[in-house]
Amino acid sequence: MSKLLTVKQLKIGFNSGESINEVVHGIDFEIDSGGETLAILGESGSGKSVSCLALTRLLSTGSNCSVSGTIMFDGNDVLKMGDSSLRKIRGGGIAYIFQEPSASLNPVFTVGFQIAEAVRLHRPDINDVKARVVELLELVGICDAELRYRSYPHELSGGMQQRIVIAMALACEPKLLVADEPTTALDVTIQAQILNLLRSLREKIGMSILLITHNFGIVKGFADRVLVMYQGNIVESGRVEFILSNPQHPYTKALIACIPKIGGKQNRLTTIDDLLGS
Repeated sequence: MSKLLTVKQLKIGFNSGESINEVVHGIDFEIDSGGETLAILGESGSGKSVSCLALTRLLSTGSNCSVSGTIMFDGNDVLKMGDSSLRKIRGGGIAYIFQEPSASLNPVFTVGFQIAEAVRLHRPDINDVKARVVELLELVGICDAELRYRSYPHELSGGMQQRIVIAMALACEPKLLVADEPTTALDVTIQAQILNLLRSLREKIGMSILLITHNFGIVKGFADRVLVMYQGNIVESGRVEFILSNPQHPYTKALIACIPKIGGKQNRLTTIDDLLGS
């Protein structure tokens, strides 16, 4: 398969006054086109989310933030793109869904209006925009799509809001979907529904997925490959089943050891610092 995304020596730093505090230290990774799922896994603050925001230059650059390296998406260098080309990549090539769906939706507009806005922006060739929006709502499993088209975000549950956000992302027909902790704010049952939905959409439309998470339980059975990040570095990478069965880095072993297990006596939950000896 061809490479959809190639990231080389990505470094990200933030201005801390007199100097730049580097938070991502030259990471490399790739994603194949045609439906591959890559998971980036690590604890909060390890650099997962900022690395993914950098893929479409969503980080504030200039005096506040510096981004260097190479980000090749579909044969184009994102860091060298002009504004017009970059607008086409955002949403049209790479779309995002985030962990708190209510923060991604405008409370004063109906969900139908917000999805339609994305369709008009990235698919001007579609004449019947409302019909396309209803089709997208049905695609993500929204019942009574015609009725929900006129609903406001506060009228929907958290799981339904996340489905709306996914529909909005799919409206642009992206080649890559970045899912940043997409199930964190949802209960366990709804988490499973959202993951099954993403898996189904990946198989149906051939969209590649970059999943950001701290949960090895989500990665198993969903992702093809996994990158483990720790303090701004990728410390281990490989096929999910291999990493889970034969982790090599102490941090990866620590993350796996922190997964709660049913049965057996354990006095307390072992922390990552304990396992790393720090």
